[in-house]
This record gives sequence, structure tokens and C-alpha cells, in this order.
Amino acid sequence: MSKKAMEVVKGLDLQRYMGRWYEIASFPSRFQPKDGINTRATYTLKDDGTVNVLNETWSGGKRGFIEGTAYKADPKSDEAKLKVKFYVPPFLPIIPVTGDYWVLYLDDDYQYALIGQPSRSYLWILCRQTHLDDEIYNQLVQKATEEGYDVSKLKKTTQTEPPPESEDAPADTKGIWWFKSLFGK
Repeated sequence: MSKKAMEVVKGLDLQRYMGRWYEIASFPSRFQPKDGINTRATYTLKDDGTVNVLNETWSGGKRGFIEGTAYKADPKSDEAKLKVKFYVPPFLPIIPVTGDYWVLYLDDDYQYALIGQPSRSYLWILCRQTHLDDEIYNQLVQKATEEGYDVSKLKKTTQTEPPPESEDAPADTKGIWWFKSLFGK
């Protein structure tokens, strides 16, 4: 039985989408440490229309991060289907890795979003705040279910109050979190 085509947001205003988004929940992935907390993404629009992506997470008290670039998969389409390119490993960025970033749902005020991709292997619930109302969270989970995701794989992300500031945290300059993630740690 084939899954229906995923519905994505149309008419995404990239300028309004920019800024910091906190990960409320996600499918665990090998790209993030299992013990990661305070995971977040910060998006900044560049002059050429692409987006600088800064993904951060804290593991073992240290800040791990990776930077990349996002761009419209089809510049002529009004669908919120983006491509994100990172270079790995983060401490010696030489290998390009590109993935899909599809905005499946976004509220009118650009305060919370459901992000996925066509294989349905990755899913994120993001919010401008470090917490999300349970009712809204459940609505996003229901939307993901309707789009064919196995939401039993969703794992809530621990966010502390107040969230850490990047400058205050010791950095994982050796990319240890990245190596650990390769081995599922």
C-alpha cells in the first residue's frame, strides 16, 4: 500500500521563518547525540536568498553544533520544500551531506512548526519557545500521523529554563558528539 503524497506549506515567508526554533520533539537520528538537550536551530537569511542554518545541542555539558545552508528545492515552486546542506565532520568540514527539509505545518503566527521529509524517516516539532502547549503538541502529532509518520518514534527533547547561551557553554571543539553519534551513542 503506497502512502499518500505529503502536504506541505505553501507560500512560506522565509523572512518571517528566520530566527531561533527550539526542538520540542524529534525522531532520534544518528546525527544527534542520544543524551542531547536544549537542541535548537537558528536560521538567518543571506543576501543571496539562501539560509544559514546553525544547529546546536548540549551533550555532557558541552555545546555541539554544525552549520549549513538551506535553499528552496525548486525556486519556482511556492511549496515549503527546502534542501539543507551540511559539511561533515564538523571539525573538518569536507564531505557534503544534503537532506530534505519540508515544512508540513506552520501556524499563522510562525510560532510552531512540523518539519519532515519524503522518506518519513525524520520528523521534528519546533517552537519559538522552549515549551509547547500539550494541546498544540497533540495536534502536530495528529498531523504527522495523517501524513504517514510512525509517531511512536517521537521523543521529546529536554529544554531547560532559561535556555543556555552559546557563548556561555564550553564547546565540543573535537566533534566528539559527532563521532559518538556515528556509533549510536
